[in-house]
Amino acid sequence: MSLSGIDLIVVIVYAIGIFGLAQWVSRDKGGKAKDSAEYFLASKSLPWWAIGASLIAANISAEQIVGMAGSGYAIGLAIASYEWMAALTLLIVGKFFLPIFLRNEIYTMPQFLEQRYGPSIRTLMAVFWLGLYVFVNLTSIIWLGSIAVNQVAGVNQDFALIGLGLFALLYQLKGGLKAVALTDIVQVTLLVVGGLIVSGLALSELGGDAGMLGGFHRLVDQAPDHFHMILSKDNAFYKDLPGISVLVGGMWIANLSYWGFNQYIIQRALAAKNLGEAQKGIVFAAFLKLLMPMVIVLPGIAAVILAPNLAKPDEAYPTMMRLLPPGLLGLVFAALIAAIVASTASKINSIATIFTLDLYAKRRGATSIAEDGSTIVADPAVERNLVKVGRIAAAVAILLAMITARPLLGKSDQAFQYIQEYTGFFTPGIVVIFMLGLFWKRATEAGALIAAIASFAISLLLKYAAPEIPFMNRMLIAFVVALVLAVVASLVRPQSSAANRIVTRDVDYSTTRGFNIASVGVVMILVALYAAWW
Repeated sequence: MSLSGIDLIVVIVYAIGIFGLAQWVSRDKGGKAKDSAEYFLASKSLPWWAIGASLIAANISAEQIVGMAGSGYAIGLAIASYEWMAALTLLIVGKFFLPIFLRNEIYTMPQFLEQRYGPSIRTLMAVFWLGLYVFVNLTSIIWLGSIAVNQVAGVNQDFALIGLGLFALLYQLKGGLKAVALTDIVQVTLLVVGGLIVSGLALSELGGDAGMLGGFHRLVDQAPDHFHMILSKDNAFYKDLPGISVLVGGMWIANLSYWGFNQYIIQRALAAKNLGEAQKGIVFAAFLKLLMPMVIVLPGIAAVILAPNLAKPDEAYPTMMRLLPPGLLGLVFAALIAAIVASTASKINSIATIFTLDLYAKRRGATSIAEDGSTIVADPAVERNLVKVGRIAAAVAILLAMITARPLLGKSDQAFQYIQEYTGFFTPGIVVIFMLGLFWKRATEAGALIAAIASFAISLLLKYAAPEIPFMNRMLIAFVVALVLAVVASLVRPQSSAANRIVTRDVDYSTTRGFNIASVGVVMILVALYAAWW
């Protein structure tokens, strides 16, 4: 498969346009060089539409499009629980977590941990997140992206991997978070439109004269095992999605960690103009998440009939793109590139933010963001140096990801499941640390450290001592154990109340009528979806 001349023109126009737009929004206004607050937090000025679009653009990348389509091919619609349950999780984050984060002017998750517990946990978790982002998330994005580029455009996979990484780096290098967030509305529009085109053509191919609706009915009739949201124990993929646990068990651990306490995601909401704007952005993202299975899972299920003998499930989405005529193929290919570039750029920026503000600046000098989150007058030379360090950190991160992507992911059949399982070693501890830190005043740094260590140790033990336990259930077990140990450690080794600098006594958890109505709408849609496909 290769791109036609018109397809290449469409892709080139996209690349030039999005790069130019990123540079335009990144320009230094009034001749003033960027400080760390502007580079890493977009000067805390993002509007709701940029927040919502950027949340989805950061989340939906190659590991989602290619990986979830691959899981749709192998498992079926059940994999959509990651998307639909995320919509509900976003509402919880908007109502209960963001009011505390924004009241305390938090700019990174490690910073929250220091203000709540102490300096040791901040350093530990900053190093952990850097390792996770580079060697699990960033590698998976560019690896799966390179698979798609190779299969659709015929470009050598190694060249594709390097090209994607370098384009994403250059795209955001000048402007930081602002360049990423303010261009993500274009990226998300391309992503949604492109994905719907692939789904529509796949269903039309299945339906023939009966059209898309007929194609969907044929898909349900001929692949009924791919249309169960809750898998039974005799299902071959029960270990990946263990029945009711996707609703009331371990998936909550993964979702709360990812959407609530993940710098890569939450950074957009932390950069909002105010709490109301952040919450509107969260609701916008929740509705987009409800739509995502139509965009990324359905093409994979359609491939079960249209391409039943694929060598690997992750080939499903690129194979379905072969249905597209010239011109449309270029548009959808540009949408895929947009998703990869947006997510890669977001990840690179978050890596640079954590390294610079939580490790480098902590030891070397002031920043325009004080320890209590407020803006301070900083030495312009120091500020320029921090932005320079952030850019260097971004370049080093993508270089490491390029080098390690093939060794880490080259033999994986379902990279999306790889990501979920190995991040699941740590997410139970992360959720314990933050939930206790947010809502239990007696939680201490000793308890937080115990939770982090116990989460990894218990997960590793269960992985090899009881491999029959589904990893989602393993996360739930590790969460309960880490929670109990953290509570015990906090009670045994209490610390002064002065160590807790997070203010919660005057936090207002009330939400607007619009937020409440939208939240009810999301819940009702979720109930209808699960009732229809139980």
